[in-house]
Amino acid sequence: MSHDDFPTADPAVVTCGLPYANGDLHIGHLRTYVGGDIYSRALKRLGQETAFVCGSDMHGTPVAVNAAEEGVTPEEFALRHHEQYEETFPKFDVDFDNYGHTHDETNVETTQEIVRTLEEEGYVYEKEIPVAYDPGADHWLPDRFVEGACPYCGEHARGDECDEGCGRHLEPGEIEDPVSTITGNPAEYRERRHKFFAVSDLQEYLGEFIDRLEGTANAQNQPREWIEGELKDWCITRDMDWGVDYPGDEDLVLYVWVDAPIEYISSTKQYTERVGPDVFDWEEVWRDDGGEIVHIIGRDIIQHHTVFWPAMLRGAGYAEPRAVMASGFITLEGKGFSTSRNRAVWADEYLDEGFRPDLLRYYLATNGGFQQDVDFSWGRFRERVNNELVGTVGNFVYRSLLFAAREFGGSPDVDLSADVRERIETAIEEFQAGVNDYSVREVGESAVRLAQFGNEYIQRNEPWKIDDDDPEKAQVIRDCVQIAKAVAVLFEPITPEAAEHVWDDLDEAGDVHTVEVEAALEPPAGEFDEPDELFEKIPEERVEELNAKLEDRVAEAADEGDETDGDAEEGADGDDAADGDDAAPDLEPVADERISFDDFQDLDIRVGEILDAEGVEDADKLAKLTVDIGVEERQIVAGIKQLHDIDSLPGTKIVVVANLEKAELFGIESNGMLLAAGEQADLLTTHGDAEPGTKIR
Repeated sequence: MSHDDFPTADPAVVTCGLPYANGDLHIGHLRTYVGGDIYSRALKRLGQETAFVCGSDMHGTPVAVNAAEEGVTPEEFALRHHEQYEETFPKFDVDFDNYGHTHDETNVETTQEIVRTLEEEGYVYEKEIPVAYDPGADHWLPDRFVEGACPYCGEHARGDECDEGCGRHLEPGEIEDPVSTITGNPAEYRERRHKFFAVSDLQEYLGEFIDRLEGTANAQNQPREWIEGELKDWCITRDMDWGVDYPGDEDLVLYVWVDAPIEYISSTKQYTERVGPDVFDWEEVWRDDGGEIVHIIGRDIIQHHTVFWPAMLRGAGYAEPRAVMASGFITLEGKGFSTSRNRAVWADEYLDEGFRPDLLRYYLATNGGFQQDVDFSWGRFRERVNNELVGTVGNFVYRSLLFAAREFGGSPDVDLSADVRERIETAIEEFQAGVNDYSVREVGESAVRLAQFGNEYIQRNEPWKIDDDDPEKAQVIRDCVQIAKAVAVLFEPITPEAAEHVWDDLDEAGDVHTVEVEAALEPPAGEFDEPDELFEKIPEERVEELNAKLEDRVAEAADEGDETDGDAEEGADGDDAADGDDAAPDLEPVADERISFDDFQDLDIRVGEILDAEGVEDADKLAKLTVDIGVEERQIVAGIKQLHDIDSLPGTKIVVVANLEKAELFGIESNGMLLAAGEQADLLTTHGDAEPGTKIR
């Protein structure tokens, strides 16, 4: 691994969090898989040797529970969903180089080999712990077989996760007031011997690792709470029949979060077995100094990929990840996806409605930064397709190639103008910067901005008004054809189908899916026929129709009395149906009770600047800030410790309620309150350079 800008001399592996083989896929689940596909295509476009791998997560308690309800074996149940995912991903042009699953022979062998190595290196020990037990059913209750209260925040928790509160990973025996999900009866804790991975022995290493980890800011900052605090060891076995047997002890299976990420290695191995080590050698990536490993996941599984997983890799002698990209949640019309209430746009449904995969790929990739929450609505989807794909990209490509075909029979035989060459070179630089900034949005927008430039260029020069014998006419059209080709090259990771369409219209040789960015500046083919339209507008009545279908489905599910929310998007890699990066809680409704303008005027809201920031000792979430509010400096305590890189906060402009009553938190006085948005505490700031102390009105 180099940490140099891409492309590097080392091979790369891009992975996505494994979809959990427990339910159907909806468009929210596709966000990380589309993002991973875009990122891997973009790396290949830069000339980076890259393998894009994934697989289905077959194990864990939800599969066992749901299989029992259907009267089938867990393997039958999980394989059915695995095969469904294998069929669905290609329909959205998510093109894995290898897609395996955690129950196949390669992953079982690799998992057991890694666990044996951890044991030999002294990182595994055994101890007695309290494990939930249902005496009525005579059944141990691992993970999702037990639910109760979170010991940290008091909210509802299931198995190994506080899913409705603080989101913490929970160890066996931690849930309070345990209840069996098998019978609904109170559970009891009994002592049981289990295996533990000594993560705490690797705390110093993890501190160094997180400092050099690249990727999105949430993946770099969120784990610091665990790594820099009291790092607990990790119970890696469960009392189940379904899973990978613990090597040498068939009474226990490995916790799903042990064998799930190891599938990244196993899937890369399988790719090498298929193409040969001369084409791609898995050991160059995963052994020794390693290659460029990039994990693309949902933010609910950051801890697993930045604490437990690198610790396992280190202990077993494997290479560490270079980067972790963690996406935000996705909502539907401002509310969370709910599979039990049929409040979702299903992957197959999207295609059955006649929409092309490129449209959704573009929406998911460019509608906000990768780590930001994204809301999907049919109305907004139509707006972005019509205005940006049809109105900007499609409009430029079609009018340019149509004019070129009719007036010149293809591309005029003149040199590319210097200004246009420079603009295409800028677009290539923006594309490469997007890759190195881990921004799939910037990768896509580099091509859209180039198409915008093309529209302005052709409109400004108006070649239809230039005389046929004027060489300027040929120059303008030659430039436009080159821009169209460059758009196809740079937009291919986002919209591979549309890029292939343009490539064919240009009658270009080779494969648009394998060319590198330099092809954007290679002269276009000389002759080509009139093109077809690249994208089609979505009529407004289609939005009304689609919204009505969604409302009818939700109403029907409610009539059936299904008020549970065992959603397919909850959790990932051992929690629920697919990588749980995509679901988001419902947005709070706007308060009915209004306040007067005078009441609002009573609030003294000011611009502040953080001068100093430090975590509050023994407090998981609290940070102590020294804030300049112009007329004085204030000490403010805020719950942002685990959501922001505290060391990087000094110099940040924030918005502060200055006349809030003083409070005491963890024995520290807080004199004011900063304003932030959402559960990720997105700090409110100013667009311009307002000075500290400036009042907000």
